Amino acid sequence: MNQISVLFFATLRDLTGERKIVKTIPTDLMISGLKDLLVLDYPSLQSIMNSVIVAMNHEFAFNETVIVANAEIALFPPVSGG
Repeated sequence: MNQISVLFFATLRDLTGERKIVKTIPTDLMISGLKDLLVLDYPSLQSIMNSVIVAMNHEFAFNETVIVANAEIALFPPVSGG
């Protein structure tokens, strides 16, 4: 098991009511698995989770990325602009 920090930004913070949580996850869990676990903990994230931008230790991370021990995971809502 690994312990990680998860940071929620902007509307994700509003949806979860959290700024930062510490979560224990299975070893070799991928970002996609973390997203699934977070939706179980925070069902309000369900509709937006497929569009969330993820960074692990200050670098972009994708669904297939394996989460390293003691990682800091940051979740950002989708960005749009013109």
